[in-house]
Amino acid sequence: MSILSATTTVADSVAHKSENLSEWIQHHVQNSGEWYLPGLKVHLPQFQPIHILGAEINLSITNHVVMLWIAGLITIALFTVAYRRKGLTPVGFGALLEWIVLFIRDEIAIANMGEEQGKRFTPLLITFFFFILVANLMGLIPLFTTATGNVNVTAALAIVTLFSTQYFGIKEHGLLGFYKSLVPHGVPFYLWPLMFVVEIMGLIAKHVALTIRLFANMVAGHIVLFAFLGLIILFKTFLVSPVSVGFGVFVYFLEMLVALIQAYIFTMLSALFIGMSVNPEH
Repeated sequence: MSILSATTTVADSVAHKSENLSEWIQHHVQNSGEWYLPGLKVHLPQFQPIHILGAEINLSITNHVVMLWIAGLITIALFTVAYRRKGLTPVGFGALLEWIVLFIRDEIAIANMGEEQGKRFTPLLITFFFFILVANLMGLIPLFTTATGNVNVTAALAIVTLFSTQYFGIKEHGLLGFYKSLVPHGVPFYLWPLMFVVEIMGLIAKHVALTIRLFANMVAGHIVLFAFLGLIILFKTFLVSPVSVGFGVFVYFLEMLVALIQAYIFTMLSALFIGMSVNPEH
């Protein structure tokens, strides 16, 4: 949500001074089955949970699901419309996209995986970067929310990386060779089982950290932004609005930088993890 729409929401909340500040902040960062449009609250389709092997799977449409669909469409549109070449050398926005693509290929993919594997995984890494960047920035636009502020979304992205490390690592070195390479060379035989368990736990922990890092940074930024704006509610006066809105604007622009940095970090770490699985000797 942008600073303008957030400020408007603050004004509405001040009119209802009984509203709790923490509940107001939670309302703007949580995933729900409602999508707020100007003067309209859209109720998204809700379905009964499906129970499979004792697990409950809810396929209801939420606002974060809608944001993921929109982010996906925007990402596809970038490379089917905006990046369409009309000549040998792209210009304008197309030139910017090409520069980013070449940067990801040369400085992230090839640098962490080598020439052959780097070019092979460049499409996956480009998709990671642009999809996450678009989803991050959407939360700073009126009427939209940040889907990457949902731990389920970041976990799904991290699972793609985890699956890629296992699948392509096994494909490259074989099942036995891949898992054998997890344990450093020179480890005594009697310590090998313990080290294998430790390395497996470390492998899982790296991808859990990949999940939490993106999720926590996006949620934290929005909480700080709404906390500053919520000072108007807390003190129940517009006299604090210059300070409240001033700091809110600063955090808003800081969030734009964080959105770019987190997309880069996720892409970089994914390239590093996949590169370590297909090239364990490096």
